[in-house]
Amino acid sequence: MEINKESIYGFLKQCERVLKVSRKPDNEEYKTVSKVTGIGILIIGVIGFIIAILAQVLFY
Repeated sequence: MEINKESIYGFLKQCERVLKVSRKPDNEEYKTVSKVTGIGILIIGVIGFIIAILAQVLFY
């Protein structure tokens, strides 16, 4: 695998572009993202729990 100066330069320019448009979320946005993430984790956990219970009931 060969790394040349052009590919490194292109990557750094892309990083610079991302950093220019990124910003720190405000308090309301942070709370919303936290709630959505928490709900998603809970849903995945409940689905996993139900699958585990069903597997124990059906296969043991």
